[in-house]
Amino acid sequence: PHDIAPNALSEDDPRNPRFENRYREVPDAELPRTESLKDTIDRIMPYWKCIIFPNLKTADEILVVAHGNSLRGIIKHLKHISDEEIVKLNLPTAVPYVFEFSDELNLEKDYFLGDPEEIRKLMEAVANQGKKK
Repeated sequence: PHDIAPNALSEDDPRNPRFENRYREVPDAELPRTESLKDTIDRIMPYWKCIIFPNLKTADEILVVAHGNSLRGIIKHLKHISDEEIVKLNLPTAVPYVFEFSDELNLEKDYFLGDPEEIRKLMEAVANQGKKK
């Protein structure tokens, strides 16, 4: 489910964001040690709505480079994908995903740039990352 977070990182886990210099000014209590897909979507959507989307009115092209779950959140919003279906969307790493909008900023087309068969294989590889070997 999209609202279940993985186990939290321990306080001494080297991946804990408290060890990253860029977060040195953020109190430890405010640094997440885990995040569900829902948490990510809740975090990214205000940025989409307040910063990115309004700029579509004046910019011909906008490039968004983000983590897979952040991109899933944007895709979920734009394509009205259900909570159940969004967890099945496996975005291949570093493959451009294009959104084309009408003059009224309605989504008209979306597609990956590249060979469809190669993209399918990359999506399968992403889907298999979390499976036990």
